[in-house]
Amino acid sequence: MNELPDSIKVFQRGWLSSNNVLLVGPDDTALFDTGYISHAEQTLALVRHALGERPLDRILNSHLHSDHCGGNAILQAHYASHTAIPVAEADKVRRWDVEALSFKATGQRCDRFSFDSTLSCGEVLQLGGMEWQVLGAPGHDPSSVIFYCPQHRLLLSADALWENGFGVIFPELDGESGFAEAAATLDLIASLDVRLVVPGHGRPFTDVAGALARARTRLDYLSADPVRNAQNALKVLLKFLLLERQRIALSDVPILLLSMPVFEAANRNHLRQTPQELGEWVVHQLLRAGAARREGEYLLNHEM
Repeated sequence: MNELPDSIKVFQRGWLSSNNVLLVGPDDTALFDTGYISHAEQTLALVRHALGERPLDRILNSHLHSDHCGGNAILQAHYASHTAIPVAEADKVRRWDVEALSFKATGQRCDRFSFDSTLSCGEVLQLGGMEWQVLGAPGHDPSSVIFYCPQHRLLLSADALWENGFGVIFPELDGESGFAEAAATLDLIASLDVRLVVPGHGRPFTDVAGALARARTRLDYLSADPVRNAQNALKVLLKFLLLERQRIALSDVPILLLSMPVFEAANRNHLRQTPQELGEWVVHQLLRAGAARREGEYLLNHEM
């Protein structure tokens, strides 16, 4: 039931790097999403091992958060792969506008990359000998798309749907609409005939109805009090930095928070506390959840 076609390989990564999905068709090859920059060499190694002497013809990004496109540059340098990104991000990437792209806002890194074409909702792609529908999936990110293959009833859901939840609803942090869009995306997924979901993070799964029910419950909880979404984002952003750096001085946590425009927006619109207060709160939350541990004056990453 959960078997993938032989032409599809899933590189299940973690929470620092998104999953990568490789299509190896008779006439072409393609990779959906490329992970974070810290794992770029590993991403290249995985692709080279899987493809052997074959080139990587295409790269497609579901959205341009750094954990989904951080390997673009190294793969382009090695393969000169044709790269497609969501259409709404084209001008930002063309200008490499770090203010408009999410990297600076979240305190994350991404090597500059180029693109050759864009992805639009309703577009149909022929990749790996299969037909893929490009579907809009706003909520987590306004420009995000997901990919559906009716032939194999396979959905690449990016951060719109995980087995137990979905990605942070970032637009709401800045006072923009995101909860309603996330709900509509869940409704769209529910309308599809899906056998297997490959999410942006976590293992592939077949219990689509269960995942949708859990996601809707989670969304109802967050939207009932937007402060919860902001607090969740704060925990996710600090955990991401811990995954990348492995160790952060406790005294640096408020400084790191101040350096992230997305935090400033979340605090202005929802949290309304000093960086010191929020730093103490988020550290306590990660320690309590077992997502971090304290060693002297340092906060260390802890794998759960």
